Amino acid sequence: MNPESFKNQLAMAGVHLSDDQMAQFATYFDELVTVNESFNLTAITEQDEVYLKHFFDSLTLVLKVPELLEGSASLIDVGSGAGFPALPLKIALPNLKITMVDSLNKRVNFLKNTVKKLGLNDVQVLHGRAEDLGHDSKLRESFDFATARAVARTQVLAEYTLPFVKVGGEFLVMKGSAGQEEMNAGKKALATLGGELLSEKTFELPNGDPRVIQVVKKVAKTPKKYPRQAGTPTKKPL
Repeated sequence: MNPESFKNQLAMAGVHLSDDQMAQFATYFDELVTVNESFNLTAITEQDEVYLKHFFDSLTLVLKVPELLEGSASLIDVGSGAGFPALPLKIALPNLKITMVDSLNKRVNFLKNTVKKLGLNDVQVLHGRAEDLGHDSKLRESFDFATARAVARTQVLAEYTLPFVKVGGEFLVMKGSAGQEEMNAGKKALATLGGELLSEKTFELPNGDPRVIQVVKKVAKTPKKYPRQAGTPTKKPL
């Protein structure tokens, strides 16, 4: 998917990018590829692949969850890595208030530098683990949306993300072909943490790769003991 095709595919779905926004995506791509030579951010570096599997894939959230387009919602991206899906969302939706969390300082520095180069406002980059930050009173149950991409299985991911979501907000699960199986295994975890599956949308990327976006509504406060201490959610999933 070249940049022009990327722009056209989004326009057909109702997301229209200006020349300035396309220039921001181009800058982001350049930064990603340049920094990737020094330390590993992504295995995908070909332009067409980055625009499809990173940029377009990130923006499927907007195409499948149109509430993101409304007003100036807040979204936290847990385990942001190289910035997906948060930075493509921020470029496409400038009014979105973004917080990115990553536990590796090198990635945090990359994200901070890229945010500066792209001239983005209302973006916070935090260095830390979700298990610790989820107990911070300034962050806990304060976001309209939480998401994560390629971080963990759904039942583990729920414990990382749902503590950040305010009651009435949504946890947006982005998965591939194993998404429905993971969701079935994670329903107990969702209920324990105050979440409830609201909707599930399966689709394919333009290259045929299967995707599913599941919207989990935060229907009750997360019990104070969650998230458990670092490492526990992975070792002993709910």
